[in-house]
Amino acid sequence: MEFKGFQKISLLDYPGKIAAIVFVGGCNFRCGFCYNRDLVLNHQALPSIPEEEVLEYLEKNKDWLDGLEITGGEPTLHPELPSFLEKVKKLGYSVKLDTNGSNPKMLAELLEKHLVDYVAMDVKAPLVEDKYQAAIGIRANGALKEVEKSIELLRGSNGLDYEFRTTVVPGLTSKDDITLIAQQIRNAKKYCLQQFKSNTSHVDEKYSNIAPCPFGFLQEIQKQIAHHFQVCKVRGARST
Repeated sequence: MEFKGFQKISLLDYPGKIAAIVFVGGCNFRCGFCYNRDLVLNHQALPSIPEEEVLEYLEKNKDWLDGLEITGGEPTLHPELPSFLEKVKKLGYSVKLDTNGSNPKMLAELLEKHLVDYVAMDVKAPLVEDKYQAAIGIRANGALKEVEKSIELLRGSNGLDYEFRTTVVPGLTSKDDITLIAQQIRNAKKYCLQQFKSNTSHVDEKYSNIAPCPFGFLQEIQKQIAHHFQVCKVRGARST
């Protein structure tokens, strides 16, 4: 398996862990507000990092490093993912997967084989066809049904740490949207509202100069929906 980015230490991205992060290239969604533009649109032009380099680093540093996060791009598009994660687990690491939920078949395999310990899944919009297609930037027949299958897989999992998360994008995500999402995924373990990240390179450049919603506004929404979840929190552009 090849990667398009490798961050050797993070104290923010994997809750409770000192983790490394690997980034895969390619995604089947085109969310305009995504700030990993090159990983989505230009990943073939990025230099590749072989899995051997990552595994060697993990082996050498397992005395103090205890987690690996795999993100992208969309990791579950890569058929080699289970094989790679088996090697990571043999080294004793906890694994966090970031996913858009579009490949429930792969997600089910990872859960069945106990290859992930924490899953962070994006819920881009209310689970309504037109709203979801507007958020993901493509008209993909069946995409929403696959996302819904992944949601149910995670909600029905036993012993797995997971979270659903929604990036609140001004002009795209309304307060009513968040309220509806909260009702649709209620009783989940954890739901996070994420502040939109501005002043960076987005898949759709029109988002690059849009100011994020005030943090206090997100906190007010959080208070109104928190009763639906075991944990409900707000994340700023760079917080856990």
